[in-house]
Amino acid sequence: MSLRTRRAAVVTFGAALGAALTGSFAAPAYAAPAAAERDASGAPGRPPLRRAHAHNDYEHPHPLTDALGHGFGSVEADIWLVDGELLVAHDASGLDPARTLEALYLDPLQRRVRAGHGRVYRGYDLSLKLLVDIKTEGAATYRELSRRLRRYGTLFTSCADGRIRRGAVTAVISGDRGARGPMERERLRHAFYDGRLADLGAGAPASFISLVSDNWNRVFGWQGTGPMPAPEKARLRRIVSTAHSEGRTVRFWATPDQPGPAREAVWRELLSAGVDFLNTDDLAGLEAFLRRAG
Repeated sequence: MSLRTRRAAVVTFGAALGAALTGSFAAPAYAAPAAAERDASGAPGRPPLRRAHAHNDYEHPHPLTDALGHGFGSVEADIWLVDGELLVAHDASGLDPARTLEALYLDPLQRRVRAGHGRVYRGYDLSLKLLVDIKTEGAATYRELSRRLRRYGTLFTSCADGRIRRGAVTAVISGDRGARGPMERERLRHAFYDGRLADLGAGAPASFISLVSDNWNRVFGWQGTGPMPAPEKARLRRIVSTAHSEGRTVRFWATPDQPGPAREAVWRELLSAGVDFLNTDDLAGLEAFLRRAG
């Protein structure tokens, strides 16, 4: 089957998924080539930014490399299961058989960790978060992804009967909710589940749902102009406190991402509340903000 035919087969389904899976999308602020090359060896430079998440990372000129050049601690890849291959793209029109998950992320990460003596950032004890957003049917796509992750052995953090063995990279599965069933049935997993705010207090162990993510605009009205309303500030802190008490980390997507005072005001509130990952398409902008914040 040709790629053109495969695209046609998935485009209707991809359109039906819509905003529920993609969140908001803004054109990325591309990193300069120098930034992409800055830490390619894995040698220690400035400390990595544990709270920086590269939303739609694959849209940058150098997927993965640009984010690591800026020191990001978390990157996101959207995947589609097409004819047994896991292709990385935001939507069906972007599918390219050369852009596989292995080629863009898994193989480069394995090489980097080997060169970095077991670390993504040599000399820094950070397990890079690889957020894998499933765009096609979740159960089948996850089963294929699980087979691929097993091939990389100890590169990935794993969980066996609730016991976690930490690796240089931690995969977290987001997107189509159909992945949850096969994940819960695995005795040995090389990935964790990205829950939603509704999962807080619902009893799933943190060894399964390690991260909770949700749409900022579904929960909050404030967009960074003027002070954050007191009830929303209190709600944000309750969410973070609850998640942390359950051993989970927190991320919001669709936060304001246009450069300027409003975006920085939201980022400051997220940091102050203890949100674990700040979501952006602007690698240089978030790096500069977090370096200044200290």
